Amino acid sequence: MPSKESWPGHRANRSAVRNSKREGRQPDLLIAALGMKLGAQKSSVTIWQPLKLFAYSQLTSLVRRATLKENEHVPKYEKIHNFKVHTFRGPHWCEYCANFMWGLIAQGVKCAGLNSEGLYRVSGFSDLIEDVKMAFDRDGEKADISVNMYEDINIITGALKLYFRDLPIPLITYDAYPKFIESAKTTDPDEQLEILHEALKLLPPAHCETLRYLMAHLKRVTLHEKENLMSAENLGIVFGPTLMRAPELDAMAALNDIRYQRLVVEMLIKNEDILF
Repeated sequence: MPSKESWPGHRANRSAVRNSKREGRQPDLLIAALGMKLGAQKSSVTIWQPLKLFAYSQLTSLVRRATLKENEHVPKYEKIHNFKVHTFRGPHWCEYCANFMWGLIAQGVKCAGLNSEGLYRVSGFSDLIEDVKMAFDRDGEKADISVNMYEDINIITGALKLYFRDLPIPLITYDAYPKFIESAKTTDPDEQLEILHEALKLLPPAHCETLRYLMAHLKRVTLHEKENLMSAENLGIVFGPTLMRAPELDAMAALNDIRYQRLVVEMLIKNEDILF
Protein backbone atom coordinates (compact mmCIF):
# COMPACT_ATOMS: atom_id res chain seq x y z
CA MET A 1 0.00 0.00 0.00
CA PRO A 2 1.30 3.47 -0.90
CA SER A 3 1.65 5.97 1.93
CA LYS A 4 -0.75 8.91 2.29
CA GLU A 5 1.96 11.28 1.17
CA SER A 6 2.69 9.38 -2.06
CA TRP A 7 -0.96 8.81 -2.98
CA PRO A 8 -1.42 11.98 -5.20
CA GLY A 9 1.66 11.10 -7.21
CA HIS A 10 0.53 7.50 -7.59
CA ARG A 11 -2.91 8.63 -8.77
CA ALA A 12 -1.32 10.97 -11.29
CA ASN A 13 0.81 8.12 -12.62
CA ARG A 14 -2.23 5.86 -13.03
CA SER A 15 -4.11 8.64 -14.85
CA ALA A 16 -1.16 9.15 -17.20
CA VAL A 17 -1.01 5.40 -17.92
CA ARG A 18 -4.74 5.30 -18.70
CA ASN A 19 -4.48 8.30 -21.03
CA SER A 20 -1.50 6.74 -22.76
CA LYS A 21 -3.37 3.49 -23.32
CA ARG A 22 -6.50 5.31 -24.55
CA GLU A 23 -4.48 7.44 -26.98
CA GLY A 24 -2.71 4.35 -28.22
CA ARG A 25 -6.02 2.56 -28.87
CA GLN A 26 -7.64 5.42 -30.84
CA PRO A 27 -5.57 4.89 -34.05
CA ASP A 28 -6.24 1.14 -33.74
CA LEU A 29 -9.98 1.74 -33.55
CA LEU A 30 -9.83 4.16 -36.49
CA ILE A 31 -7.82 1.65 -38.53
CA ALA A 32 -10.34 -1.10 -37.76
CA ALA A 33 -13.29 1.17 -38.74
CA LEU A 34 -11.73 2.25 -42.03
CA GLY A 35 -10.19 -1.11 -42.86
CA MET A 36 -6.86 0.61 -43.57
CA LYS A 37 -3.28 0.25 -42.36
CA LEU A 38 -1.63 3.41 -41.22
CA GLY A 39 2.03 3.81 -40.29
CA ALA A 40 3.04 4.72 -36.78
CA GLN A 41 4.33 8.13 -37.92
CA LYS A 42 1.12 9.33 -39.68
CA SER A 43 0.05 12.83 -38.73
CA SER A 44 -3.45 13.71 -37.50
CA VAL A 45 -4.22 15.29 -40.90
CA THR A 46 -3.45 12.00 -42.64
CA ILE A 47 -5.55 10.06 -40.15
CA TRP A 48 -8.65 12.23 -40.57
CA GLN A 49 -8.39 12.65 -44.36
CA PRO A 50 -10.10 9.27 -45.10
CA LEU A 51 -12.98 10.29 -42.84
CA LYS A 52 -13.37 13.56 -44.75
CA LEU A 53 -13.39 11.68 -48.05
CA PHE A 54 -15.93 9.22 -46.70
CA ALA A 55 -18.23 12.01 -45.48
CA TYR A 56 -17.91 13.80 -48.85
CA SER A 57 -18.80 10.61 -50.75
CA GLN A 58 -21.85 10.07 -48.55
CA LEU A 59 -22.99 13.67 -49.11
CA THR A 60 -22.51 13.28 -52.88
CA SER A 61 -24.50 10.06 -52.80
CA LEU A 62 -27.36 11.76 -50.96
CA VAL A 63 -27.43 14.61 -53.49
CA ARG A 64 -27.38 12.15 -56.37
CA ARG A 65 -30.27 10.14 -54.90
CA ALA A 66 -32.28 13.31 -54.31
CA THR A 67 -31.66 14.39 -57.92
CA LEU A 68 -32.74 11.02 -59.28
CA LYS A 69 -35.86 11.18 -57.15
CA GLU A 70 -36.71 14.59 -58.58
CA ASN A 71 -36.10 13.31 -62.11
CA GLU A 72 -38.77 10.67 -61.57
CA HIS A 73 -41.31 13.47 -61.85
CA VAL A 74 -40.09 14.47 -65.34
CA PRO A 75 -42.72 13.45 -67.94
CA LYS A 76 -41.88 10.17 -69.63
CA TYR A 77 -42.68 11.88 -72.92
CA GLU A 78 -39.43 13.83 -72.66
CA LYS A 79 -37.40 10.84 -71.48
CA ILE A 80 -38.50 8.63 -74.37
CA HIS A 81 -37.55 11.05 -77.11
CA ASN A 82 -34.30 12.22 -75.53
CA PHE A 83 -34.73 15.80 -76.69
CA LYS A 84 -31.64 17.80 -77.57
CA VAL A 85 -30.97 21.08 -75.86
CA HIS A 86 -32.21 23.86 -78.08
CA THR A 87 -29.95 26.90 -78.22
CA PHE A 88 -31.63 29.38 -80.57
CA ARG A 89 -32.78 31.99 -78.10
CA GLY A 90 -34.90 34.74 -79.63
CA PRO A 91 -38.25 35.39 -77.91
CA HIS A 92 -38.64 32.42 -75.56
CA TRP A 93 -42.33 32.69 -74.91
CA CYS A 94 -44.99 32.57 -77.59
CA GLU A 95 -47.66 35.25 -77.41
CA TYR A 96 -50.30 32.69 -78.41
CA CYS A 97 -49.91 30.06 -75.69
CA ALA A 98 -46.89 31.10 -73.57
CA ASN A 99 -45.04 27.98 -74.69
CA PHE A 100 -41.39 27.89 -75.68
CA MET A 101 -41.41 28.81 -79.36
CA TRP A 102 -39.03 30.83 -81.42
CA GLY A 103 -41.89 32.49 -83.32
CA LEU A 104 -41.46 33.10 -87.02
CA ILE A 105 -43.75 36.10 -86.82
CA ALA A 106 -41.53 37.79 -84.24
CA GLN A 107 -38.37 36.86 -86.11
CA GLY A 108 -39.83 37.98 -89.44
CA VAL A 109 -39.25 35.39 -92.14
CA LYS A 110 -38.48 37.46 -95.20
CA CYS A 111 -39.26 36.44 -98.77
CA ALA A 112 -36.15 38.04 -100.22
CA GLY A 113 -34.40 35.91 -102.79
CA LEU A 114 -37.51 34.07 -103.96
CA ASN A 115 -36.04 33.76 -107.43
CA SER A 116 -32.86 32.08 -106.18
CA GLU A 117 -32.49 28.70 -107.87
CA GLY A 118 -32.78 25.77 -105.46
CA LEU A 119 -34.10 27.91 -102.61
CA TYR A 120 -34.19 25.80 -99.41
CA ARG A 121 -32.71 22.86 -101.34
CA VAL A 122 -29.21 24.30 -101.77
CA SER A 123 -27.20 24.31 -98.55
CA GLY A 124 -25.37 27.41 -97.35
CA PHE A 125 -21.87 27.45 -95.90
CA SER A 126 -22.15 25.61 -92.56
CA ASP A 127 -19.82 27.95 -90.64
CA LEU A 128 -21.88 30.99 -91.63
CA ILE A 129 -25.10 29.16 -90.74
CA GLU A 130 -23.59 28.58 -87.31
CA ASP A 131 -22.78 32.30 -87.15
CA VAL A 132 -26.46 33.11 -87.74
CA LYS A 133 -27.42 30.69 -85.00
CA MET A 134 -24.98 32.32 -82.58
CA ALA A 135 -26.26 35.76 -83.57
CA PHE A 136 -29.78 34.77 -82.53
CA ASP A 137 -28.44 33.23 -79.32
CA ARG A 138 -26.64 36.49 -78.55
CA ASP A 139 -29.00 39.19 -79.84
CA GLY A 140 -32.39 37.46 -80.24
CA GLU A 141 -34.70 39.14 -82.71
CA LYS A 142 -32.21 42.01 -83.10
CA ALA A 143 -29.83 39.69 -84.96
CA ASP A 144 -28.83 41.20 -88.30
CA ILE A 145 -29.65 38.74 -91.11
CA SER A 146 -29.92 41.38 -93.83
CA VAL A 147 -28.31 41.07 -97.25
CA ASN A 148 -25.62 43.49 -96.07
CA MET A 149 -24.55 40.91 -93.48
CA TYR A 150 -25.13 37.69 -95.46
CA GLU A 151 -25.24 38.00 -99.23
CA ASP A 152 -26.01 34.31 -99.79
CA ILE A 153 -29.71 33.67 -99.17
CA ASN A 154 -28.94 29.98 -98.63
CA ILE A 155 -27.24 30.86 -95.33
CA ILE A 156 -30.49 32.29 -93.99
CA THR A 157 -32.62 29.44 -95.32
CA GLY A 158 -30.12 26.96 -93.87
CA ALA A 159 -30.36 28.59 -90.45
CA LEU A 160 -34.16 28.42 -90.61
CA LYS A 161 -34.08 24.71 -91.44
CA LEU A 162 -31.54 24.13 -88.68
CA TYR A 163 -33.83 25.80 -86.19
CA PHE A 164 -36.75 23.55 -87.07
CA ARG A 165 -34.57 20.44 -87.00
CA ASP A 166 -33.30 21.33 -83.52
CA LEU A 167 -36.68 22.06 -81.94
CA PRO A 168 -37.12 19.87 -78.83
CA ILE A 169 -40.67 19.14 -79.97
CA PRO A 170 -41.14 19.22 -83.77
CA LEU A 171 -43.38 21.84 -85.30
CA ILE A 172 -45.78 18.99 -86.16
CA THR A 173 -45.84 17.46 -82.70
CA TYR A 174 -45.52 13.79 -81.81
CA ASP A 175 -49.15 13.72 -80.63
CA ALA A 176 -50.44 15.01 -83.96
CA TYR A 177 -47.98 13.04 -86.08
CA PRO A 178 -50.13 9.87 -86.61
CA LYS A 179 -53.08 11.95 -87.82
CA PHE A 180 -50.96 13.81 -90.37
CA ILE A 181 -49.50 10.53 -91.65
CA GLU A 182 -53.02 9.11 -91.91
CA SER A 183 -54.00 11.99 -94.20
CA ALA A 184 -51.04 11.24 -96.48
CA LYS A 185 -52.04 7.58 -96.71
CA THR A 186 -55.59 8.46 -97.73
CA THR A 187 -56.24 8.43 -101.49
CA ASP A 188 -59.45 10.46 -101.61
CA PRO A 189 -58.58 14.21 -101.93
CA ASP A 190 -61.62 15.44 -100.00
CA GLU A 191 -61.00 12.99 -97.18
CA GLN A 192 -57.36 14.04 -97.11
CA LEU A 193 -58.32 17.64 -96.45
CA GLU A 194 -60.77 16.61 -93.72
CA ILE A 195 -58.16 14.55 -91.90
CA LEU A 196 -55.59 17.33 -92.30
CA HIS A 197 -58.01 19.82 -90.82
CA GLU A 198 -58.56 17.52 -87.82
CA ALA A 199 -54.81 17.03 -87.47
CA LEU A 200 -54.20 20.78 -87.35
CA LYS A 201 -56.60 21.03 -84.40
CA LEU A 202 -54.31 18.72 -82.43
CA LEU A 203 -51.43 21.19 -82.62
CA PRO A 204 -50.80 23.72 -79.82
CA PRO A 205 -51.73 27.28 -80.86
CA ALA A 206 -48.09 28.37 -81.22
CA HIS A 207 -47.25 25.41 -83.46
CA CYS A 208 -50.35 25.85 -85.60
CA GLU A 209 -49.80 29.59 -86.08
CA THR A 210 -46.14 29.12 -86.93
CA LEU A 211 -47.02 26.36 -89.39
CA ARG A 212 -49.61 28.64 -91.01
CA TYR A 213 -47.08 31.43 -91.42
CA LEU A 214 -44.43 29.06 -92.78
CA MET A 215 -46.81 27.44 -95.28
CA ALA A 216 -47.89 30.86 -96.55
CA HIS A 217 -44.22 31.68 -97.11
CA LEU A 218 -43.53 28.38 -98.90
CA LYS A 219 -46.62 28.94 -101.05
CA ARG A 220 -45.07 32.22 -102.21
CA VAL A 221 -41.87 30.31 -102.98
CA THR A 222 -43.80 27.99 -105.30
CA LEU A 223 -45.25 30.97 -107.16
CA HIS A 224 -41.70 31.61 -108.43
CA GLU A 225 -41.15 28.00 -109.43
CA LYS A 226 -40.02 28.91 -112.95
CA GLU A 227 -37.06 30.81 -111.54
CA ASN A 228 -36.22 28.90 -108.35
CA LEU A 229 -37.26 25.42 -109.57
CA MET A 230 -38.85 24.71 -106.20
CA SER A 231 -42.28 23.14 -106.53
CA ALA A 232 -44.49 22.07 -103.61
CA GLU A 233 -43.20 18.54 -104.11
CA ASN A 234 -39.55 19.66 -103.89
CA LEU A 235 -40.25 21.72 -100.80
CA GLY A 236 -42.04 18.73 -99.28
CA ILE A 237 -38.89 16.66 -99.74
CA VAL A 238 -36.86 19.33 -97.93
CA PHE A 239 -39.27 20.21 -95.13
CA GLY A 240 -40.94 16.83 -94.49
CA PRO A 241 -38.26 15.39 -92.19
CA THR A 242 -37.50 18.90 -90.89
CA LEU A 243 -40.97 19.68 -89.59
CA MET A 244 -42.04 16.25 -88.37
CA ARG A 245 -40.38 13.21 -86.84
CA ALA A 246 -41.76 9.77 -86.07
CA PRO A 247 -42.48 9.31 -82.35
CA GLU A 248 -41.19 5.73 -82.51
CA LEU A 249 -37.51 5.12 -82.11
CA ASP A 250 -37.67 2.32 -84.68
CA ALA A 251 -35.39 3.39 -87.54
CA MET A 252 -37.20 1.25 -90.11
CA ALA A 253 -40.61 2.75 -89.26
CA ALA A 254 -39.15 6.26 -89.46
CA LEU A 255 -37.62 5.45 -92.84
CA ASN A 256 -40.92 4.19 -94.21
CA ASP A 257 -42.67 7.39 -93.11
CA ILE A 258 -40.37 9.71 -95.08
CA ARG A 259 -42.48 9.61 -98.24
CA TYR A 260 -45.64 10.35 -96.22
CA GLN A 261 -43.91 13.25 -94.50
CA ARG A 262 -43.14 14.70 -97.91
CA LEU A 263 -46.78 14.31 -98.97
CA VAL A 264 -48.03 16.01 -95.80
CA VAL A 265 -45.95 19.14 -96.36
CA GLU A 266 -46.81 19.14 -100.07
CA MET A 267 -50.55 19.04 -99.26
CA LEU A 268 -50.18 21.76 -96.62
CA ILE A 269 -48.47 24.04 -99.15
CA LYS A 270 -50.93 23.41 -101.98
CA ASN A 271 -54.00 23.84 -99.75
CA GLU A 272 -52.63 26.57 -97.50
CA ASP A 273 -55.47 28.96 -98.34
CA ILE A 274 -58.11 26.33 -97.50
CA LEU A 275 -56.62 24.71 -94.40
CA PHE A 276 -55.54 27.89 -92.64
